[in-house]
Amino acid sequence: MRDIATAQPVPIILDSRPGEKQPGTVLGVIPARLASTRLARKVLRTIAGRPMLAWVYEAATACPQLDRVVIATDSEEVVELCQRNHWPVEMTSSDLPSGTDRVHAVAQLVQAEIYVNIQGDEPLLKPEHLTALLRPFQQPHVEVSTLKALCTPENIANPNAVKVVTAADGRALYFSRAAIPYDRDNTSPQYWKHIGIYGYRKATLQRFTTLAPSLLEQTERLEQLRFLENGINIHVEPTDFDTIGVDTEEDLRRVEQLLSTRTKPHHR
Repeated sequence: MRDIATAQPVPIILDSRPGEKQPGTVLGVIPARLASTRLARKVLRTIAGRPMLAWVYEAATACPQLDRVVIATDSEEVVELCQRNHWPVEMTSSDLPSGTDRVHAVAQLVQAEIYVNIQGDEPLLKPEHLTALLRPFQQPHVEVSTLKALCTPENIANPNAVKVVTAADGRALYFSRAAIPYDRDNTSPQYWKHIGIYGYRKATLQRFTTLAPSLLEQTERLEQLRFLENGINIHVEPTDFDTIGVDTEEDLRRVEQLLSTRTKPHHR
């Protein structure tokens, strides 16, 4: 499915043999675990007449930089939904602790050079998010990428909105649920909200799963800190499009209101 053809795909150039470059395969993986502590069965919840997962899958498959998209789940019910809609799906273990581990499980079954971790609870996802996420991989030294958007004032102190600070070259310095940087002298710094979508080179994804959960990761409950604590740089690309990750009934209502306007017919 390639609904959006306005932008030409930009091939991701990967290292091969010395002096030779070739396009690499980019696989989008949508982890869709059915169990959720804060909002039960959320990937199957209906939003504007469609399951949440349908909104995510449609946006992912509309990104021209992705060669394939597959859903990774631990639920027969999600598998049945995917089969009814002819969406590629892989069953993964319910014991996997994180979305990254679920992407890694798919990587053992489906070969690619870059894997994109597309959260199944991001129904406001746009193809433009994924295009931005993959842009840094034009640089051969980039191992992991993610996104940031300007943080709204109400989210600066919100621990559910993860903040990120970056170096001048785009490398993540730290992610936190706290308001970082701390504005000691009221200089009104710019705050950036992290959008939890990731791209990984294959070797780096493989390495992540061999690393023990780190102290900062366990303290903040943010798995991306495992990369930083082990010296793996994360490149953070800005985007103009914020999202709402759905974790609560309130999130669901907000997204429902926004997506309902997309599906309403326009009358002159």
